[in-house]
Amino acid sequence: MPFEPPRPTLFEINTRVYLNELGKRLNKTASLDDVPDSLLLDLANKGFDFLWFLGVWQIGFAGKNVSRSTEAWQQSFRNCLPDLTQADITGSPFAIQGYEVDSILGGPEALARLRKRMQAFNLKLCLDFVPNHTALDHPWVETNPEFYIRGEDVDINSQPENYINIKSKKGEQIFAYGRDPYFSGWPDTLQLNYFNAQFQTEMKTVLKTIASQCDALRCDMAMLVLSHVFKKTWGTRTTLGNNNHSENDFWPLAIKEVKSLKPEFKFIAEAYWDLEWELQQQGFDYTYDKRLYDRLAHENAMVVNSHLQAEWEYSQKMVRFLENHDEKRSADVFFTEKQCAAAVITFFAPGLLFFHEGQFEGWKKNASVHLNRRPEEKPSEALMSFYTALLLSLKNPEIKTSTFQLLYAKQPYENDISFNQFVCALRISKTGKANLAVVNYGPSQAQCFLPLPLPEINNKTVTLKDKLGPNIYEREGSKLTSEGLYLNLPPWGYHLFEISV
Repeated sequence: MPFEPPRPTLFEINTRVYLNELGKRLNKTASLDDVPDSLLLDLANKGFDFLWFLGVWQIGFAGKNVSRSTEAWQQSFRNCLPDLTQADITGSPFAIQGYEVDSILGGPEALARLRKRMQAFNLKLCLDFVPNHTALDHPWVETNPEFYIRGEDVDINSQPENYINIKSKKGEQIFAYGRDPYFSGWPDTLQLNYFNAQFQTEMKTVLKTIASQCDALRCDMAMLVLSHVFKKTWGTRTTLGNNNHSENDFWPLAIKEVKSLKPEFKFIAEAYWDLEWELQQQGFDYTYDKRLYDRLAHENAMVVNSHLQAEWEYSQKMVRFLENHDEKRSADVFFTEKQCAAAVITFFAPGLLFFHEGQFEGWKKNASVHLNRRPEEKPSEALMSFYTALLLSLKNPEIKTSTFQLLYAKQPYENDISFNQFVCALRISKTGKANLAVVNYGPSQAQCFLPLPLPEINNKTVTLKDKLGPNIYEREGSKLTSEGLYLNLPPWGYHLFEISV
């Protein structure tokens, strides 16, 4: 098995909410300069490599006004904040007016200072890139309307949910809202035209400017601008007013140009629809693994095992997560025991490990990205204790850089099919240290034998120390390699064994 490069870990912070809460504690308007070194030290000590400060770019008045006036969104806001006020609604950070740090957050100078402070803790900065659309009041609406998908009277009359009439210095023009092909448009955004060659050139320049301010980008809905997806979504609309038509894919050249300037820069794709491999082939370092999340939430161990059998080149570039700002809180989806079991599987797997602010505390309310406030919640002591132990184990170099091998449980006794509930994997470091994750991912007690492919432990006494619990076991190595390790675990039970002789 190939050795996986050091698995990076990423922590997402909802910047506007976090700074609003920090400002209340400091009794002032907090900026990026006020992010305390104590937070950076704590996250560095937990083993994080990247901090993603979500939503630092300029939103603009138009996006804020749409967020405050779109009735369909208000109920979701109130579900999070029953005492919602207009001041709580700051607009979506994915309706970007300009890729410059919002002045209310301290501007680009504050971001540069934060990044420098992070570097002192060996932390790298991840920011957002939203390739599919801009805010309604982006400067290009006035200067380069040809950069957008535009429509005609028939479009806005037949699809008012997907088009808008905007007055500009060049007169009234009909623009398409940004959207994906399966839903109506987002009314605070305008759709960019990726079949306009001049626009692609300009967007690459923007991308390089953004990349000069950080170390990684999480690219929102990255698959929407793949040429075949874009063509399927927009068809002939791409040629309206377009004298520079081109159907070249954006990502390969854009990523190549950035990496020619910053070879270590990382591109992370939010990706769905089984397009993860295609995006990896176009240059992305990592792509979201939403399917693993869905399978852990809604399916069984056999389906999870099948998912984890994917080819190594693909698997090591997956982003593994149990929650993020787009998903429900994991404590809302999984009860505590199941969440812990799912976390052992998720974060022992190959790829980038992605955690979300509030996940460790077991928060159940996920504040909309349109808001700058969230409700207060009581933390879960059980989850905080679990994640403390898990993160301590994951940052161990013997696990962080190692091989990954899925193992398969054997039926212990005739007619006992509970062995099908096990998900098990082995990691071996370059120094030969072995760590074993075993999970009963099922709702009932389960038993199995698990043969260990470790010939070096034959005829030796083997110690198995659980890094997530108090248990230490001694076993005969020859039996572990032939008959197998006997496991008898309660529903959603797990161990993370450090194996030594």
